[in-house]
Amino acid sequence: MTDRHKRDSTSVVSEEQLDESTVILTGDRPTGPLHLGHYVGSLRNRVMLQSRFTQFVLIADVQALTDNFATPAEVRENVIEVMLDYLAIGLDPARSTIYLASAITETAELTLYFCNLVNLGRLQRNPTVKTEIRTKNFGDSIPVGFLIYPVNQAADIAQFKANVVPVGEDQIPMIEQANDIIGRFNELYGDGILRQCRALISSNEINSDGSRKSGLLPGTDGGTKMGKSLGNAIFLSDSEKEVARKVRGMFTDPHHVRVEDPGNVVGNPVFSYLDYFDTDKEKLQELKEHYIRGGLGDGVVKQRLAGVLEEFLAPIRAKRVEFAKDKGEVLAILKRGTNNARSEVSRTLSQIREKIGLYQL
Repeated sequence: MTDRHKRDSTSVVSEEQLDESTVILTGDRPTGPLHLGHYVGSLRNRVMLQSRFTQFVLIADVQALTDNFATPAEVRENVIEVMLDYLAIGLDPARSTIYLASAITETAELTLYFCNLVNLGRLQRNPTVKTEIRTKNFGDSIPVGFLIYPVNQAADIAQFKANVVPVGEDQIPMIEQANDIIGRFNELYGDGILRQCRALISSNEINSDGSRKSGLLPGTDGGTKMGKSLGNAIFLSDSEKEVARKVRGMFTDPHHVRVEDPGNVVGNPVFSYLDYFDTDKEKLQELKEHYIRGGLGDGVVKQRLAGVLEEFLAPIRAKRVEFAKDKGEVLAILKRGTNNARSEVSRTLSQIREKIGLYQL
């Protein structure tokens, strides 16, 4: 591996560095409806980026099967749920190519080629994969499909010649793995087709107390990650009543036992949510100062958060209901995007086969 390749594989880019050559690949595994963590981590950025750059948005149903292989019907159902969330938050099919992974069979072909360019030890050392293996309690019974999904992810990126992938900081190892594979391909077969990709990390936004916002929204239980399986997520499709119930049950400062006690806002999930979603920053700062000096109960803060989240989610929920009235049209939108994606991928795979030196009969 060359020094140039090592530098490229850890490259992180800011939005200000993007130009007209930018091709973005992003997406989600359809393992359930999308939640506020998805919105903060990626969805809001996709909506902003789609008007300026070429953007492909992947519904990764093939990858979802790697740990849902026994319940494929759930994955199928969740494809629609994810599409409804996409459309409701403002992803525009005219500006973002939304496509379904399983319908692009060339991706499987490219994944197979890429499997020859990475060894088992490298896959097992991937920190993101190791974390998910522990979370899912696979033990020694790791499905091969799960272990190689970083290879499949590299194929997803390479087939569109994408050079920017928006991710959270915890996903940078996946980008590094993709660049390892793409770099190896270029070393063997020559540059000129596949491009190294860079991680676009969101964001450099600043909280009202001057601290830097993380790219991750904590779970309602204070956990570092929000997820359906963890039972700590607020979904974009949750009702007003359900959101209020989840907010009431949120963790706060464990040392803030009595109303008069001084409280801590740093690391307090309720204030983390307010930092992202409360648009009245002056009022929020006053709230924080009151909480820090004592005399402000958690119930009052949670009540404010419930109202703030309802103001944010109500229009999304309304749009989602409208789109859900015609799921046939939702599928038609997905089919049109998939057909456009297939045309792009077909051209890339033809070039790759030629580079490798395969017969094209």
